[in-house]
Amino acid sequence: MLAQEKSTVPLKSYLTQLEAKYDVKFSFVDEDLSGVTITKPNFNNLNSILTALENQTKLKIEKLNNRYYTLAKSTLVSICGNVFDNYAKNTIPGATIEVLGSKIALITNLDGSFSLEDIPRTASLKVRYLGYITKYIPIEDLADKPNCIDILLAQNLEKLDEVVVYEFLTSGLVKQEDASITLNTAQLGVLPGLVEPDILQSVQALPGVKSIDETVSDINVRGGTNDQNLMLWNGIKMYQSGHFFGLISAFNPYLTDKVTLYKNGTPSKYGDGVSSVISLETKNDIDGSFVGGAGINLISGDVYAQFPINDKVAFQFSARRSITDFLNTPTYNSFTDRVFQDSEVQNQQNQAIDENIDRDVTFLFYDFTGKLLYDINKNQKLRINFIGITNDLKYIQTNTDTNEITQSFLDQANVSLGIQLQSKWNSRLSSHLNVYISRYDLGAENFFNNTQQLFQENTVLENALKLNSTYRISDNLNWQNGYQFIETGITNTTLVTQPPFNSDIKGVIRTHAPYTQINYTSFENKLIASGGLRANYIQNLAQFGSSFNKLILEPRLNINFKFVKNLRIQALGEFKSQTTNQVIDLEQNFLGIEKRRWILSDDDKLPITKSKQGSVGLNYSRNSIYIGLEGFYKEVDGISTRTQGFQNENQFNGEIGEYKVKGIEFLINKRANNYSTWLSYTYNKNDYTFDSLIPNRFSNNLDVRHTVTLAGTYTIKNLELGLGINYRTGRPFTEPEDGDLALDTTSFPNRINYKPSNSSRLPEYFRADASANYNFDINRRLKASTSISLLNLTNRRNIINQYYRISDDNEIETVVNRSLGITPNLSFRVSF
Repeated sequence: MLAQEKSTVPLKSYLTQLEAKYDVKFSFVDEDLSGVTITKPNFNNLNSILTALENQTKLKIEKLNNRYYTLAKSTLVSICGNVFDNYAKNTIPGATIEVLGSKIALITNLDGSFSLEDIPRTASLKVRYLGYITKYIPIEDLADKPNCIDILLAQNLEKLDEVVVYEFLTSGLVKQEDASITLNTAQLGVLPGLVEPDILQSVQALPGVKSIDETVSDINVRGGTNDQNLMLWNGIKMYQSGHFFGLISAFNPYLTDKVTLYKNGTPSKYGDGVSSVISLETKNDIDGSFVGGAGINLISGDVYAQFPINDKVAFQFSARRSITDFLNTPTYNSFTDRVFQDSEVQNQQNQAIDENIDRDVTFLFYDFTGKLLYDINKNQKLRINFIGITNDLKYIQTNTDTNEITQSFLDQANVSLGIQLQSKWNSRLSSHLNVYISRYDLGAENFFNNTQQLFQENTVLENALKLNSTYRISDNLNWQNGYQFIETGITNTTLVTQPPFNSDIKGVIRTHAPYTQINYTSFENKLIASGGLRANYIQNLAQFGSSFNKLILEPRLNINFKFVKNLRIQALGEFKSQTTNQVIDLEQNFLGIEKRRWILSDDDKLPITKSKQGSVGLNYSRNSIYIGLEGFYKEVDGISTRTQGFQNENQFNGEIGEYKVKGIEFLINKRANNYSTWLSYTYNKNDYTFDSLIPNRFSNNLDVRHTVTLAGTYTIKNLELGLGINYRTGRPFTEPEDGDLALDTTSFPNRINYKPSNSSRLPEYFRADASANYNFDINRRLKASTSISLLNLTNRRNIINQYYRISDDNEIETVVNRSLGITPNLSFRVSF
């Protein structure tokens, strides 16, 4: 190719010269060629000249026949540009560039640049970045430019209301303006002792929340029992929450979008759960992208994904299965030792009784979830949710000294299906409809030496319809109203062969619950308040005995007030009730905690459990320091000794009473970009009152006076480290009388004479945990992480329970249950 001439000429005049020279005609729109100049190509044939003109002008030249040609602007163009801050002209990396009316989008490079090819000339470009005013530019204005253009974004300067939510401990853990705590699991950082973000283990990092026996199926919130927690998954009440006898959560954290914990001041739309509400919600939006992942640790493996079917429909699922039925790992062995440890027995002389026990344990658990997301239109969204949770155990124990064989089988399952419809009727009114059915089954079989057989079944079937509406009266005021219908049926079956015994108890309770609540937020959030009322009309359709109807009113109050700069005061109060409780079988029987059985209130042997609670708290936040202090008082009445886990002479009585707990929760947290450290302290004084017992007032089984946690996390690039220390004073228990007074041989069978209830205390509890997590990219789409954790890294064998029984030789034996020893765990995960 010869060198081109340097001079430029108007394209129109040059085309006239070509028409005369080559006897051709060019057809075009004058506007397309107006102002267009070119450098004359130095070629001797027309085709080469026209190709050079296309390259210079980006015009499309098409040959119609041997003489006629057309020229027009191309419908697809390529553009490039640089995005700057219009104030200091700093580049803006990560700005979003979208071609409106198409699926074409990208973000700017580290230097703020971008380029797009083959995009419609008639479209417009949308350029946006957080904190800047969004800019719209016609692509026509950017096309056919010789150089990349500069796009200047103006800062969006707004006066923002004071932020009244507090992120503390680790990323993704937030205290909201209504005093609830939310865990955003996708953002949740490392917590000491956790190899993965176990949802129900994570909430125990909060003041006032603990587990007296290190499990997630026995979470104690402000001195309450686990059955006094309302557990919801996508609005469905769950009657099972744990795997492996409660040592790990049954909910997959990787599709769970948000977990919300209410300890007091609960919104009126929540009934049940006199101690707390724990609400789990999975991802609820269709974002058009495919996400998923898989992982394995020393207990189980799991997989999850959400994929779009089209713009309006998406599906998500998760599945997890244990590996414990075919692979023994250090974690599994530690968990097994923790669960099956009733062989640690001492006689009355405090001498260890060695029993040669052989165990054959086959344990399997799995869970799976599914969710169909359908956006009917921009104002209505349909969601269908499904969850299944299963535990299976086969346990054979042989005493080689006596040749006694005990065989036990356990099947535990929770299956639920729910449908949700979210509707926005206009700019002020929206509604949420939730309909579900949930079924829980517990089946236990126990065979002793082929002479005695025990069968137990516990079935819960719950159907519910819940409708909630929100009306925005003004920008500062909204009004919520709703109605809930819940029908709960529970069946308990017990069959014993020797001595013969058969029991089959069924009951149904229906609850109609209208409620209302007003929410107010003042200018600049100085005052945030809500007040509500819930009316529970309860119908017991008893199979045996008399049925009853009751109306229970439950007021709720939540006030958050800016006292001075950086300091807010919060006052909370609530009345609540519940009609389902768990009977705790005698702990020395097979499987202990996992044989808790759900029962219904009958207004006789077990009344409706009611609570009232009030609290006042202070929240101080400035820069990277957060300090929270809250004092509370709670009364819970209508409890039974059968639901409280007694292991003395009161465990079978079924006496009705109450407990009162008062306490203080304190937390100080210092956060920076790469570290967080915190200290929490909880004081509880928790006392029972049972009028028919002597003494009638004594310490609650969950009365742990002092709890202290000191922990911290540190991030070094892709490495996250966590270390924590947990200390608490010992829980109460009841010892036998001293010496010869301990055993009553005048009754048949012999029985133990106990000291006053809960007059003794276990030793102090101390545990140190550590975790490490490393994140890395396998490629642009595939990300990975590997984690290691150590529970109880000092291997201190804390005593978490101690009780007494009478041996076949009519001696009192002491059974000691200890905490997990040092328990390592490893995991490897990939996500995309």
